Amino acid sequence: MSEFRKLTDAEIASLERAANTAADWSEVEVTADFSPAQCRASRFEGRVRIGRGARVYDSTVRNYLLGDESLVERVTALECRRRSAFGNGTEVAAMNECAGRTVRIYDALTAQIAYLLAVYRHRPQTIAALERMIGAYVLEHTSELGSVGRGARVTGARFVREVRIGDGAVIDGATLLENGTLCAGAFVGADVKARDFILAEGARVDNGSILERCFVGESSVLDKGFTATHSLFFANCHCECGEAASVFAGPYTVSHHKSTLLIAGMFSFFNAGSGSNQSNHLFKSGAVHQSVHLRGCKFGSGAYIMSPALEGAFTMVLGHHAHHHDTSEFPYSYLVENDGRSRLLPGANLTSYGAVRDVEKWPVRDRRTLRRDAISFEEHNPYVCGAMMRAVDALNTLADADPDADSYNYKKVSIPATMLRRGLKLYNKAIVASLGAMLERGTAGGADGAGRWLDVGGQFIVKRAVVALLDDVDAGRIATLDGVAARFAAFAERYDDYARDWAYGVLGAVLGHTPNDGELSDAIAAGANARSSLRKAAEEDRRRDCSLDMAVSYGLDADDEQEVQDDYYTVRGLR
Repeated sequence: MSEFRKLTDAEIASLERAANTAADWSEVEVTADFSPAQCRASRFEGRVRIGRGARVYDSTVRNYLLGDESLVERVTALECRRRSAFGNGTEVAAMNECAGRTVRIYDALTAQIAYLLAVYRHRPQTIAALERMIGAYVLEHTSELGSVGRGARVTGARFVREVRIGDGAVIDGATLLENGTLCAGAFVGADVKARDFILAEGARVDNGSILERCFVGESSVLDKGFTATHSLFFANCHCECGEAASVFAGPYTVSHHKSTLLIAGMFSFFNAGSGSNQSNHLFKSGAVHQSVHLRGCKFGSGAYIMSPALEGAFTMVLGHHAHHHDTSEFPYSYLVENDGRSRLLPGANLTSYGAVRDVEKWPVRDRRTLRRDAISFEEHNPYVCGAMMRAVDALNTLADADPDADSYNYKKVSIPATMLRRGLKLYNKAIVASLGAMLERGTAGGADGAGRWLDVGGQFIVKRAVVALLDDVDAGRIATLDGVAARFAAFAERYDDYARDWAYGVLGAVLGHTPNDGELSDAIAAGANARSSLRKAAEEDRRRDCSLDMAVSYGLDADDEQEVQDDYYTVRGLR
């Protein structure tokens, strides 16, 4: 932190000759090595501190600390008009438009803490304790002076009011920013308007996007006129052109189309097709309904879901669905519309190359440096494997009740008998694959992974550990937000050990006794074989997608089939 001093009379005279003015020059402080050449044609109001090498050109600055080597140029007003927490403490009605799941944002918010605040409302004592922690954090980050961090740049902007700007952050051409924080390395571009917001490290908001009461997580991108209100976007989200309202967007939520609306729901590792929409039209009691689309769901173009609804992890949704389905027990499925009904194809996505590609691309596309959110990328994990085991139980129960049925009804969806039988085969193979993969990793002993697992804001974690954490918050044994985040981080560090212990317990339950070394080796080998078989099916799906049957519209001016093939293979990158 630089030390500051008052301006000398000679410096004031030199500043005024360069067309600078001040309401009171005695309120302007500079570093020991200050040069009047650092400022030109600018207006200073209230208390202003100019750091070492900081430059102010053609701008008005009021009640701000300008960090070392920062730049403020062509800014209509960079001002802090009142005591402010700079977006910290803003209430965001995420996931449910009626604010029943409100999350108070702050500049170190993690996806896991936000999940607790949004999902565990049935524990008011816990929520109150967490909100007290946030309240204390907000007080610590409240000031009457705004700040521009070391090396940050604010250029070509109009009104920047009560905004804390972190080290290396950039504001270039924004129209209006009010009551917010840009953490280190964040970027705000041309024509952006934002009120009551937090942009985490490396976040980017650009090209006329409009935000109100939003948190934008680490390395997330909102671009090309995207509009969002009362929404949370965690690490590596990328949304363009469309709209979001009351959304809890977990890591890797993606939407790229003007016609797409994300509303009143929870998403993660999600991709929205053009024209997809989750409506909340049942307004008899107000906008109280919500939908949850578990990890890895995809919506095809024009997909529509009327809330409330719930889909299992890695579900592909096609068509319109208005009957309030719950397919959470059936991961890796297709949910399709058929004659106005919702039809479920259990496990069908297990052989899709698209699902394989998604799982592989997410860790590769992790742009973060700080990695505040705990993100689990493991394809084979207790959360999804446990769901598949429950799916097998549910499908067997349906089949046993009526072995000769052509189709089965389950929680507002129809399951064709042929798809039920195929789903059982796929799930059983995938369970073997997952158990083998988990048993192959991690270390035995010391980690109790038994019981139900959860996906908490992108992190796989055993429910028992979450409940223990919440109990510790209630009892005051965890009294800080850092303490809460540290508990999630500690579990993530030993995830493989916990997952192995869970898989070991499942294997023991299947065998009816504690597995010996030979049985453990057999399970690992069987898992490898099952994964190979599933991958071969996915590769076959890829081959179909890359076959010449898909060469329609290629080789427009071709005179023979060879030219069509050459064009197709070249453009697709298949040779």
